[in-house]
Amino acid sequence: MLLLVSDETILVAFVTNYNQGMFMATIDNGTLSLQNFLPYRLSALSNRISQSLALKYNKRFGITVQEWRVLAALGEETNLSAVTITNRIAMDKVAVSRAVKKLIDKGLVIKQRVVSDNRSHRLTLTDSGSKMYQQLIPIAIEHEQQAIENLSKDERSQLLLLLDKLDKVQLKLNQ
Repeated sequence: MLLLVSDETILVAFVTNYNQGMFMATIDNGTLSLQNFLPYRLSALSNRISQSLALKYNKRFGITVQEWRVLAALGEETNLSAVTITNRIAMDKVAVSRAVKKLIDKGLVIKQRVVSDNRSHRLTLTDSGSKMYQQLIPIAIEHEQQAIENLSKDERSQLLLLLDKLDKVQLKLNQ
């Protein structure tokens, strides 16, 4: 481990051999190598995949990435609170709130007050929202298949296992 300290920044970086398949930050001339920095790589890839998928469903359905994620969460499980959706899709609560409002305005989601707790609300897809969700599923699956078509079956399984491991570690770090 190498510790670099400057007047403005303390940077801890693990120096490793990228050719051995390790995704750990390396330092070159006192800068962080983004191409070897796992959070950057995951974020950049996620953004590229989401943006290319968003082009497909925005053109056809007029919804944003954030709206799609809320629809997907509600399509998978109904009667969720905004807090539950925020936690499930790992999106900022303000972005979820805006997406929910837009989906309600479009008639795709309804918000109902919880009888036992007047402060809480549950969100549910409307019939129109459910129909749109059903039309979005094949588009999303086809897009996913295109994204992973160059991976073998074993590589796909390994990718899911590794993502699960990373997610569990991150969940512990966030506690």
